Amino acid sequence: MTTNNYLFTSESVSEGHPDKVSDRISDMVVDTYLSRDPVSRVACETLTTTNRVVLAGETRGPKINNDELINKIRDCIKDIGYDQKGFSWKNAKIENYLHEQSSDIAMGVDSKDNKDEGAGDQGLMFGYACNETEELMPAPIHYSHKILRLMAEDRKKGNLKGIEPDNKSQVTMLYQNNKPVKVTSVVISTQHSKDLNQNQVKELVIPYINKSIPSHFLESLDPKEIYINPTGQFIIGGPDGDTGLTGRKIIVDTYGGSAPHGGGAFSGKDPTKVDRSAAYAARYLAKNIVSAGVSEKCLIQLAYAIGVSKPLSIFVKLADEDEAKVRKTMEIIEKNFDLSPRGIREMLKLNNPIYQITSAYGHFGRKPTNKGEFTWEKTDKLDLFKL
Repeated sequence: MTTNNYLFTSESVSEGHPDKVSDRISDMVVDTYLSRDPVSRVACETLTTTNRVVLAGETRGPKINNDELINKIRDCIKDIGYDQKGFSWKNAKIENYLHEQSSDIAMGVDSKDNKDEGAGDQGLMFGYACNETEELMPAPIHYSHKILRLMAEDRKKGNLKGIEPDNKSQVTMLYQNNKPVKVTSVVISTQHSKDLNQNQVKELVIPYINKSIPSHFLESLDPKEIYINPTGQFIIGGPDGDTGLTGRKIIVDTYGGSAPHGGGAFSGKDPTKVDRSAAYAARYLAKNIVSAGVSEKCLIQLAYAIGVSKPLSIFVKLADEDEAKVRKTMEIIEKNFDLSPRGIREMLKLNNPIYQITSAYGHFGRKPTNKGEFTWEKTDKLDLFKL
């Protein structure tokens, strides 16, 4: 095997995974504040466990009635599909420990005296795009997400009876000359009702592999390399089976390990936090660069310091590593894009309540909606990058 020929694996987790339940609730809190005041500040962490939800974090903005938040949390749990003995939207105990944002943090990031606002924290953020799929996402993470998303859609429609909300998927692909050529294994672990045995679970779940992955990638897949609930029954799941926390699925949320990650989570953070907004901007740049045909792959890194508006550095890596092309691409970015926190928010219209939908099945590779969601997935700047 050379470095151009290898196996690569990515995983996804469903909206019913305990960490994703936590992400969903945290992003609901962000949306609730932004819907009342688009300049609200939110940093919300959520813990979920057996019939219990705990909110903690900092906010600045409108006063939100505690009962309203609790009702919205129950709506999230209900929509995901949890009405189980160990975790139910009806009777889970919910505790809210959100409090006012630190004045020290506010002082560092607010604009004043005609000075542009600074980044909400230091850090580095990455964006990535490649031409492995129509969505310009790495193939393993794209198909891992799709399997679970289609399962969830059918479960909610009543077309996948006996399958419960907590699921995980994993797709391994063989790359030759750095391009995916076939799937070599698929793993799906899914919570199910006590009325189903494992053969019945397999019969229900395996068709979603064929629905999600193009047939030419599956032609030589050995049936023995399809693993459905490899440890056996999976009846106790969700927050009852494993504690969930906001921000623990950052690789699932991004590129499945195909690109670096700066370490900052997205969910529960308003768009002044560059952990979130600058990662979206970096994806926006990378996707438009690949869409323009500049490169088959593009990696962007942005770095920030708390209280400083401009990025400390911008890094561009293209597949062919053509230095002249990289310099030209950098010039285009620096001339045409305001990558300050305010500039990013205005460019991508991030001060809207658009985040709850991002909490499962990836923040990238999604279709922009008429509600203003996933603006960073648009390819409306590709003409700028045509060299």
